[in-house]
Amino acid sequence: MSRERLYLFDTTLRDGAQTNGVDFTLHDKRLIAQLLDELGIDYVEGGYPGANPSDTEFFSQEQGLKSATFTAFGMTRRPGRSASNDPGLAMLLEAKADAICFVAKSSEYQVRVALETTNEENLASIRDSVGAAKAKGREVLVDCEHFFDGYKENPEFALSCAKTAYESGARWVVLCDTNGGTMPHEVETIVREVVKHIPGDHVGIHAHNDTEQAVANSLAAVRAGARQIQGTLNGLGERCGNANLCSMIPTLKLKKEFADKFEIGIPDEKLASLVQVSRTLDNILNRVPDPHAPYVGSSAFVTKTGIHASAVLKDPQTYEHVSPESVGNHRKVLVSDQAGRSNVLAALSRSNIVFEKDDPRLTRLIEEMKEREAGGYAYEAANASFDLLARRTLGKVPEFFRVEQFDVNVEQRYNSHGVRVTVAMAVVKVNVEGHVLISAAEGNGPVNALDVALRKDLGKYQKYIDGMKLVDYRVRILNGGTEAVTRVLIESEDELGERWTTIGVSPNIIDASFQALMDSVIYKLVKSNAPA
Repeated sequence: MSRERLYLFDTTLRDGAQTNGVDFTLHDKRLIAQLLDELGIDYVEGGYPGANPSDTEFFSQEQGLKSATFTAFGMTRRPGRSASNDPGLAMLLEAKADAICFVAKSSEYQVRVALETTNEENLASIRDSVGAAKAKGREVLVDCEHFFDGYKENPEFALSCAKTAYESGARWVVLCDTNGGTMPHEVETIVREVVKHIPGDHVGIHAHNDTEQAVANSLAAVRAGARQIQGTLNGLGERCGNANLCSMIPTLKLKKEFADKFEIGIPDEKLASLVQVSRTLDNILNRVPDPHAPYVGSSAFVTKTGIHASAVLKDPQTYEHVSPESVGNHRKVLVSDQAGRSNVLAALSRSNIVFEKDDPRLTRLIEEMKEREAGGYAYEAANASFDLLARRTLGKVPEFFRVEQFDVNVEQRYNSHGVRVTVAMAVVKVNVEGHVLISAAEGNGPVNALDVALRKDLGKYQKYIDGMKLVDYRVRILNGGTEAVTRVLIESEDELGERWTTIGVSPNIIDASFQALMDSVIYKLVKSNAPA
């Protein structure tokens, strides 16, 4: 039985950028666009050319996405202007994007109050803008803003906006629940009416989460005939957020009601990377991942001791609606010794660490993990540090080198141009098989200076770490006050593009950082099979 194709449209970089506290850099945007493309998303909306320098620069060059349609967002021509003399429209047409998504009012009230124009001029603006983009060879989408509220006020006008977009050549007419207040049964009823006038395979849904129903509304629209879904990673978006693609994607893939009828562009192996994708976005934004997020949260498949835990240990399906591994997550059974052992064994298997199940050192590893996590370590976010902790406890990490001393100084001074600058200087003393090596380096901060000094000369191990670089550095304060405990996460990358994360925890931020730096270097030596 053939299945219908559903298309996924991601607006993390545009609508998600309106989240309070979120500010994507140009580098962030490029990383996230590639992440979405690799996941299998059909459309990646990069932002609004002309709205800010970052978005304008982002659209100044091709992004080289392999399969996703790179999309620019912007307004239809302004009332009273022609398509040929509207600066905003001109910038959209000049953007290096495969598609253009226009936002257009579809509520009579919004046209009158917000645009202060007539219904006829609004329809003409839609018609002219779609025509101008089509003439430039672009695929065109039209976000019918306030569609559901507008339909409830004046269904004839709301429909005329959507029909004008479609008849003018728009590939997708997207029905927007802009204020986020429409109920799922209303969405389903209204979309069923719309697809009587516009083919469902040209209709999309854009839902906001103000009543915690954005995902439900999106699925209701699909049931009613819509075939494109717009959303964001982790549900980012203004106010309460947008439909969460990290919840939507596994539901469409794993729930029989949808999986039997529809197919999406996310293959099974990419579905299994969903947790990693979700965490990568949180890491880029330096946000704490929501532990209770459906499918991808660290608590999504957690069971405590008691009758639930007992049942899960007998058969996971007793309390799991899908397999956690299908989305890249894993189950945890908390508190009991048996549960702790089960979790650690699973983690060791994921890290490809060979072990004997009756090895008494496993108990020591479990206790060590419990103590460290109580002190602030979070090995869920630091795969490489867990790997090293396990290998050390099981006696499988040689002492490649020993740091005998390190020192960091930060001073403020004037450069040759008379400009006041802050410079950090680090000195690291290491012992490699009895040979003492001392390296010094300057950096733009104490951690950068330490990183450079540590990796400047490791004797016979230097060739294994020459391709390493520190690509991200995140600090989180675990409690308040001047004596706060600090958690540092460092992400490193090697010459092959492999990335890993290490962790350090200490009341002293420099000490925490150095712990993470050390683990990063040692992990690279272990993975490179460097001789001890």
